Amino acid sequence: MTLLASVGYDRLTMDAVATEAKASKATLYRRWESKAELVVDAIARAKGSPHPSIIDSGSLRGDLVAMACHKGGGGLNDPHALNVASSVITALQHDEEFSEAFHARFLDPMEAAMRGVYERAQRRGEIPADVDLDLLASVLTAVILHRAFVLRLSVDDAIVERIIDEVVLPAARCASVTPLPVPRQS
Repeated sequence: MTLLASVGYDRLTMDAVATEAKASKATLYRRWESKAELVVDAIARAKGSPHPSIIDSGSLRGDLVAMACHKGGGGLNDPHALNVASSVITALQHDEEFSEAFHARFLDPMEAAMRGVYERAQRRGEIPADVDLDLLASVLTAVILHRAFVLRLSVDDAIVERIIDEVVLPAARCASVTPLPVPRQS
C-alpha cells in the first residue's frame, strides 16, 4: 500500500513490489496472477473496516455510522489513503483488468452489503417501499468522494455523520417522486 500510494497504480510494478517485500517475483505470482489481483487484495486487506454484511445495529443511522465512521471518514484525511484512492479511481477508468477485479472482489460485494443495510431498514419500516435502493446505496460514498476529491475538503467522522443525518437519511425517508414531464419546445 505504501508503494501504491507513492507511485500510483500505473507505475507500480511487480518487480518493485517484490523488492519492497524482499521476495521474488515468482513468489508474488504464485499468490497473485497479476498486478491487478495483488492491488485489489492489498486494498481489501488494508480497508480494515467492519464488513457491512455483519453490521446490524437495529437502525439505519447506526448501520451507516458503523460502516462509514472509522479511520476518519474512511481514512480520506490521510494523504497516504487519499493517494491510494486517487490512483484506484484513475485505474478504474482505463485498466480493464483492474476494473473487473476491483468490481468483482471489492465494489460489488460492498455495494451488495450496502444495499442489504437499506433493505433491512426498509423491512423495519425506516424507508418507504418505493425508494430506489440502488440509487440510495451510492449516495453516501458519492458525497464523501466528491467532498474529498472534487472539493478537496476534509472528510472526518463528524462530516460523515452530518452527511448521513442531513443528506442520506432525509433522502431515504422520502417516497419516490414521479418527475414532472418536460415541456416540449415549440
